[in-house]
Amino acid sequence: MLRIVAFALFALLALPAQALAQFCAVPAASVESDIRHILAERIDREHRGVGIVVGVITPQGRQVISHGAFAQGDPRRLDGDTVFEIASVGKVFTALALADMVQRGEVALDDPVAKYLPPSVTMPERGGRPITLLDLATHTSGLPRMPTNFAPSDPANPYADYTVEQLYAFLSGYALTRDIGSQYAYSNLGYGLLGNVLARRAGMDYETLVASRISKPLGLASTAITLPPNLAARLAQGHNELLQPVPNWDDTTLAGAGSLRSSVNDLLTFVAAHLDSNSSLGSAMAAMRAVRRPTGTPNLDIALGWHILTQEGREFVWHNGGTGGYSSFVGFCPQTGVGIVVLANSEIGVDDIAVHVVDPSRPLDKPRRDAQGATPDPDSFEGFVGRYRLAANSVVTVSREGRHLFLEAAGQPRIEVVAQNRDSDTFKVADAQLKFETDAFGRVIGLILRQQGRDMPATRIE
Repeated sequence: MLRIVAFALFALLALPAQALAQFCAVPAASVESDIRHILAERIDREHRGVGIVVGVITPQGRQVISHGAFAQGDPRRLDGDTVFEIASVGKVFTALALADMVQRGEVALDDPVAKYLPPSVTMPERGGRPITLLDLATHTSGLPRMPTNFAPSDPANPYADYTVEQLYAFLSGYALTRDIGSQYAYSNLGYGLLGNVLARRAGMDYETLVASRISKPLGLASTAITLPPNLAARLAQGHNELLQPVPNWDDTTLAGAGSLRSSVNDLLTFVAAHLDSNSSLGSAMAAMRAVRRPTGTPNLDIALGWHILTQEGREFVWHNGGTGGYSSFVGFCPQTGVGIVVLANSEIGVDDIAVHVVDPSRPLDKPRRDAQGATPDPDSFEGFVGRYRLAANSVVTVSREGRHLFLEAAGQPRIEVVAQNRDSDTFKVADAQLKFETDAFGRVIGLILRQQGRDMPATRIE
């Protein structure tokens, strides 16, 4: 059966003039009670989560607010030391490792990636230009989101059996379809490769690189990939979009793309270091934001790892993430010293909560179901409508007619997308699975078509 799982959407609004002062302003004194209300509403009434922990940092200090459970049927409460999979938020750790190695003189941003691969690997080039470390770190390498030979035997733990040999075989046989550096296109493959080559250059595995260069200097005692017993006991159970327990994800080969686990307290310390130029990694952290490339979205750039939204001279620096059982968001405002961390033990996104805290004029996401929870609001489909490029010559079209949503692949008949059940944002169509992808501000930027355990990403065509 094909399911289309729509990620949470909220409106992408231009900031009204009266709201400009709110963007990245220090949250009001009532922010703690406001967040408690938001979390209770989301978990207890809307049933769009099992447990969520929010951390806020301001010049006046830190606050940690939590609501919900450690797992379905497990009454243990979550707190700032609860451990979660942080998924793609781990990419900023990989980017920080790169920036630190540049500071140490171990690598340079314009080094070809091939310089740090075995001689037997042929790294793709185009027009005589090699892919550099900077290209990987800014998602402008031209590499696809995932390697085409990625075919997990267990879709519930998709990265577990992908090997270094498979990665190198893909690279040696892949032909780039666009010029290097010409376009931003988010790539898990690119960041997995970046973590791989940085670890090779440092002479250690990726986990040891992050531990020795980042976690230990910053005192991040709850941030790791392999969890010792004391951390494993604090790992919240992950849940899918139906709030059913799911296995944790394991990844070695593409670990740099997002295999870390961490806590809200650790990530608040990480954010605080980015806000303090005198921190032990302050120089490398500042260097991460110094190099930027456009994403194609107005006012949004990609730096080393971080996305940076600019409004009226203020910047919001952020990254989000999600696995099959968790969702995450980390962001901060350098000009005002405000930071936000949101971690949840379900794959239902939490981006809107984080953005609402730093800019209350941004509305929270609302459930797409009606009051009875039976039928999604058809108006929420409008954001999905458009054309998506699966490959160089393959386009998928999503259309809407009234209360009906349709999917049509090139040369194939149009298929209606139908709500699967009354308790989730899950749809069915044919024999595959589809997830719409949004950025932190609600704009639909792509989709992933999953069929027979294989993910096929598609980028939205403007």
